[in-house]
Amino acid sequence: MKRFFQPVLKDGSPAKKRPAGVATSDCADGPAPTAADAGGDGPPGEEPRRFVTWNANSLLLRMKSDWSAFCQFVARVDPDVICVQEVRMPAAGSKGAPKNPSELKDDTTSSREEKQTVLRALSSSPFKDYRVWWSLSDSKYAGTAVFMKKKFEPKKVSFNLDRTYGRVIIVEFESFLLLNTYAPNNGWKEEENSFQRRRKWDKRMLEFVQQVDKPLIWCGDLNVSHDEIDVSHPNFFSDAKLNGYIPPNKEDSGQPGFTLAERQRFGSILSQGKLVDAYRYLHKEKDMECGFSWSGNPIGKYRGKRMRIDYFVVSEGLKDRIVSCEMHGHGIELEGFYGSDHCPVSLELSKEAAEAPESKSSG
Repeated sequence: MKRFFQPVLKDGSPAKKRPAGVATSDCADGPAPTAADAGGDGPPGEEPRRFVTWNANSLLLRMKSDWSAFCQFVARVDPDVICVQEVRMPAAGSKGAPKNPSELKDDTTSSREEKQTVLRALSSSPFKDYRVWWSLSDSKYAGTAVFMKKKFEPKKVSFNLDRTYGRVIIVEFESFLLLNTYAPNNGWKEEENSFQRRRKWDKRMLEFVQQVDKPLIWCGDLNVSHDEIDVSHPNFFSDAKLNGYIPPNKEDSGQPGFTLAERQRFGSILSQGKLVDAYRYLHKEKDMECGFSWSGNPIGKYRGKRMRIDYFVVSEGLKDRIVSCEMHGHGIELEGFYGSDHCPVSLELSKEAAEAPESKSSG
C-alpha cells in the first residue's frame, strides 16, 4: 500500500547506539527520550510474544497522575512490547518550521518541562528496560508510541500515513509485522468530512492487509465495535444521535464506531485480509463485566455504556499460537483504566511450534 504507508524509518535510540540490523532513515534522526543502550541481550533471533495495547488518552496526563499504578500493571504483565495511542504530545520543531515526528517538542519552556516529565517517567522501572519509538503530530492530538524491551532487535521501524504522522507505527521482525494504529473517529456528520476520512482510512487499511508479505499482528484503538456482542447496549449505540442529527444514509447513523457502515467495512478487512480477532477467537460469549475496552463517563447518559474498540487482530496463520487475549479493565467505574477512558488489552502468543520428531520403529 505504497501511498498509504510510505516508510520513514527511524530507530528510537541514538544513532551511535543502534543495534546492527535495524533499518533507519537519516531524515529524522536524534535521540529518543529513553536514550539508552539498545543492544539486545536475549537469544539470537528471539522475537516478542507478549504484547499490550493501550489508548492512554494523553500519555503525559497519565504520567502525572496514574503512572505508578500503570507501572505496577506493566511489571505484573511483563509485556515484551507496549503499543500506545493518543500520546497527545507535539512533535519537535518550532512554529512554522518542519517537524520531527519522532522527537518530543522542547523549544518552549512548557514543552521542555513536559519532556522532562516524560524522561523521568521512563527512566525508572519497569520502563527503563524499554526503548521507545514515537510517531507524533504537530499538535497535542493523536500520536502513537511503541515501547519494546531492549533485548529485541526489529529489522525495521516505519511510521507514516500519507505524510501525516501520529496514527501508524509498523515494526518488522523476521517472522511477522507488528502494526500499531490509532484509527480516526468516524464522527457524527457527513458535512464535517469525518465520514469521508474514515472511509479513506478503511479503504487503505483493506489494501494494506491484502498486500503484507508476512504474518501480521495489528493492534490499537481501531475505533470500531464489530458486532452487537462488542457493545454493552446495542440499541443505545445504534440509536445514538448528536443534537438530533440523522445522516442522509442510514448505514452512517448511530454512535461513531458502531455504525453499520463501519462495522461492515471492518468485517471486510478481516475476511479479505484473512485476519482473526484474537479476543473474540477465545471469548465467544458476551462479558458485561470485563468484555469492553472503552467506557463512557461514569457521570451522565453514557454511564455504564461500554464498547470494545481496542483490538489485537492477527493473521490466520498465527491463530493457533494465541495463548491469551484479555481486557484488563472492568466495571462501570473504570477500574483498571489507569485514568484513561480505555483499558489496556494484552495478547500472548506461544512459541512457534517445533517440528514433531520422527517416530522410531519398534523392534
